[in-house]
Amino acid sequence: MKRIIIADDEHKILMSLEYSFRKNGYEVFIARDGTEVLEFLKTMVPDAILLDIMMPNLDGYSTLEIIRQDEKLKETKVILLSAKNNPKDIEKGLEMGADAYVTKPYSIRKLMQQMEEMLGE
Repeated sequence: MKRIIIADDEHKILMSLEYSFRKNGYEVFIARDGTEVLEFLKTMVPDAILLDIMMPNLDGYSTLEIIRQDEKLKETKVILLSAKNNPKDIEKGLEMGADAYVTKPYSIRKLMQQMEEMLGE
């Protein structure tokens, strides 16, 4: 079973993504900010992380930077989710090491397909 961390500070987004990924056979872990993501990463190596950019405490960019410095997480796929759709924001996220950048609003079906392709399913 593929393990995924979903990090977003919007409850409705978390719940809809959690439901969809669980329904598709993923083991899902929920984080409300970057610090919670890092707590999970102390004890596990997920297959993928869906990471919102604008979150309290530790934002998605800072969290991604820390993830990409960790050798044991180099195979973990990171998809940034954001309402920031400026090409400079997208470029920044990809340059920092995100595997994909998805702008809100998005199609959960397309996001699921993208995840399955990235994880080779």
